[in-house]
Amino acid sequence: MRILIVGGGGREHAIAWSLAESRKSVELFVAPGNAGTEELGTNVDIEASDVEGLVQFAIDRSIDLTIVGPEKPLVLGIADRFEDEGLLVVGPTAGAARLEGSKAFSKAFMKRHAIPTAAHRTFEAAQFDDAAAYIREQGAPIVVKASGLAAGKGAIVCETVDEALDALTAILRDREFGAAGEEVVVESFMVGEEASVFALADGRNYVLLAPAQDHKQIGEGDTGPNTGGMGAYAPAPIVTDEVMDEVRRRIIEPTLEGMAADGHPYRGVLYCGLMITDEGPKVVEYNCRLGDPEAQVVLPLLMEDAVDVFDAAARGDLDALGVTMRTGSAACVVMASGGYPGAYETGYPIDGLDEAARAPYVTVFHAGTGTDDDGRVVTAGGRVLGVTALGDDLREALDRAYDAVDQISFHDAQFRRDIGRKGLTA
Repeated sequence: MRILIVGGGGREHAIAWSLAESRKSVELFVAPGNAGTEELGTNVDIEASDVEGLVQFAIDRSIDLTIVGPEKPLVLGIADRFEDEGLLVVGPTAGAARLEGSKAFSKAFMKRHAIPTAAHRTFEAAQFDDAAAYIREQGAPIVVKASGLAAGKGAIVCETVDEALDALTAILRDREFGAAGEEVVVESFMVGEEASVFALADGRNYVLLAPAQDHKQIGEGDTGPNTGGMGAYAPAPIVTDEVMDEVRRRIIEPTLEGMAADGHPYRGVLYCGLMITDEGPKVVEYNCRLGDPEAQVVLPLLMEDAVDVFDAAARGDLDALGVTMRTGSAACVVMASGGYPGAYETGYPIDGLDEAARAPYVTVFHAGTGTDDDGRVVTAGGRVLGVTALGDDLREALDRAYDAVDQISFHDAQFRRDIGRKGLTA
């Protein structure tokens, strides 16, 4: 079976790894891939956003199944184009991917379908003064979000009104997030603990994957600016069976039913970023794909053959497939370049990868890596590696992950030492 994975980060390496573990005979292609995916299949020099190039590659190479990792090509309509050509693809259409591509759209959708989320208002650039007045009226803390895609960094939690007004200026006037900031969503600050719940849907049916918890901020103790994610663990104890039942009933099923009713049956991964509040779970945001680094802890816990699971989602056959998760826990610690999420340098050799990977129950997922002219693995991005381990419990998984992290080094590497702390105290 020939499978194409679209993307080049840690999530895509985790997807490729899960497929390579299959009992079936698979040939993997990853576009554009990284130094880690190159060890599992063939990297293809096509960018994830080159929709037409990817469609033509899939046709030319007789690809049986395509799995789309990142959000941008989904928002651009890659699933629509693959479906137009009769190609099997895992990922929502552009119409359904608006749940992530536009926070303004997703907020309006949630209001229309009575899905719990924070109180909010949406403003365009011409409504700057109205937005500023709304912020002053609501007070702080308050959250200001760029409506469009901002690589996970467009949500700004503001402790004071002045901070919120500065964020509003940065997004709407200074265009710090480019076109993603043509609209802003200003919403009330929700008190609780965050968690991520993933449903894989085929347009009619869905299955649940392990709930996870991400660590967005760069600094320990959840300090500093937001990043794409500095680590994750699964399952998240905050998502009890009772909470999951409520998430199913009040969020996942109304979302899938609402998308179908609106003419956009949802196929692919629905990522519900949640706040578990005293009033129950509420949606912080939707994503239309697996999280990164959550994929690195969710996929290793999947007991079923990943090829069967993704193929069933693409074919609309999830109702015939039961999905269960392994017992125990998985933890991922992200190693990032110095300076990230701001400016950083790349091209530094990475030492200790083989030693870390030889440790039992450890997998080192590559994110921002490449190879130099001498064939050495070097840094090539902000988030460089996702060092992941399994354990009978979270403590064991974290100990194994951090032991592996200590085997790896590259110039000015940074990582958090407190990944999973909330899960340990739950």
